[in-house]
Amino acid sequence: MTRIEVLKTYKLYIGGKFPRTESGIHYNLLDTNGNPIANMCKSSRKDFRNAVVEARKAQEPWANRTAYNRGQILYRIAEMLEGRKAQFLDELMHMGATKKQAENEVFTSIDRLIYYAGWADKYQQISSSVNPVSGAFFNFSVQEPTGVVAVIAPEENGLIGLVSTIAPIIVSGNSCVVLASESKALCSISFAEVVHSSDVPGGVINILTGNAEELIPHFSTHMDVNSMLYCGNDKKAIQLIQENSTTNLKRIVVKKGVDWMKEENESPYFITKFTEVKTTWHPIEKIGGSGSGY
Repeated sequence: MTRIEVLKTYKLYIGGKFPRTESGIHYNLLDTNGNPIANMCKSSRKDFRNAVVEARKAQEPWANRTAYNRGQILYRIAEMLEGRKAQFLDELMHMGATKKQAENEVFTSIDRLIYYAGWADKYQQISSSVNPVSGAFFNFSVQEPTGVVAVIAPEENGLIGLVSTIAPIIVSGNSCVVLASESKALCSISFAEVVHSSDVPGGVINILTGNAEELIPHFSTHMDVNSMLYCGNDKKAIQLIQENSTTNLKRIVVKKGVDWMKEENESPYFITKFTEVKTTWHPIEKIGGSGSGY
């Protein structure tokens, strides 16, 4: 008898749980030969809205953690990914990568998580300042997270694109809702399983699968999304996102034609693209008359 293989149905990752899509619709993920290798959820508007609710609840407690602790948790994600690298190598090769390409992508993803973990308690030193003002006060400018960030992850990368967009967003205290690559989605929910076991509070990272064209209008118009990252080259999609963002003045970041494997695409300045500058005035009092002490 010819045996019919039972394909795994990958769920979504929302609020630290793995629900099925509200729509009940799935699509076949195909290998390079056109053979189905998994069933992936086709996320709906309702799935996205549920994810934003969870991201909003998680964002403030996550931002209130120490920067050092957020760095520890990113490092823990890297540790867990290292322990499961054989699985990700296999999944990337199923999606068309050679063994060498798969190894490079997995190892670069692990290294990138560690890179941003190291910046967790340091990026403020290069992006914040004590401002030179005249008066009996200090003037400080510091970076604070924007809030909930919606992400359209790179279509051409199953793992490194996901890691490279999530890590710099959450390290400053943001939460995120990410639409993973549609054609290379095999690693996305496997990565969610890594996140789930890595001390990341539920709701900080939410990962959806499905069609970007269908979901971009909902990502860009949601009133409780503070910022959006689009990784792609579709000019119509970029224009639509920019126009829709005016409804609540979302900050829009577009990354076009990026090779996420290159070191030049990891930077502390990518962290600050999803932060806002807060300036504080702190009064001081001189000790004595015309002396220089305070």
